[in-house]
Amino acid sequence: KRLCYIGQDLFLSGKGLGERIVELVPEGEVVGFIATPGQLNIQPRLDGAAEAIKESGKNIKLNEIASGPTLNEEVSRVAAYYAGHPDIKGMFAVDAGSTSAVGKTMSENKLQSKGIHAGGFDLLPSTLDYVQKGDLDFTIDQQPYLQGFYTVMVLFLYKISGGLTGPSDINTGLSFLTKANVEPFI
Repeated sequence: KRLCYIGQDLFLSGKGLGERIVELVPEGEVVGFIATPGQLNIQPRLDGAAEAIKESGKNIKLNEIASGPTLNEEVSRVAAYYAGHPDIKGMFAVDAGSTSAVGKTMSENKLQSKGIHAGGFDLLPSTLDYVQKGDLDFTIDQQPYLQGFYTVMVLFLYKISGGLTGPSDINTGLSFLTKANVEPFI
């Protein structure tokens, strides 16, 4: 039995990603990397980004690319994609490993200096470093501390009240970490 969902609204966080893409990229081809397409904890993010880009009316084409379930695969596939698409205007990702891989490719090829934008999700130490150095424009924080804290509180209240306080869904929100505000996270 499902008690409740405590976490980021995945589709809305994807829309936030898409809106940020639209702010950064005037037009052209961008790529959205996803470790495992169809996976319910990341696919809605990519779907939301695609919807926000479409709703903007801008001439931005989003290519959805599977990057693979392991960091080594993600690094290889992101690097290979860029090598085959050097005119890309942006590289974005919807999972932790792919975001770090995008940062690595951006850094190694100095792509920010070529006007390519990039970003993604989660707080891997390497991702935070790429944001601080300016290789990634942003990463999206899904508030993992709140996900754990609220889960314990909801279960505690449910148990101590004998079920009178029912568990409820909690959207932990999203915040964009950029070069300007990433320091405390590092």
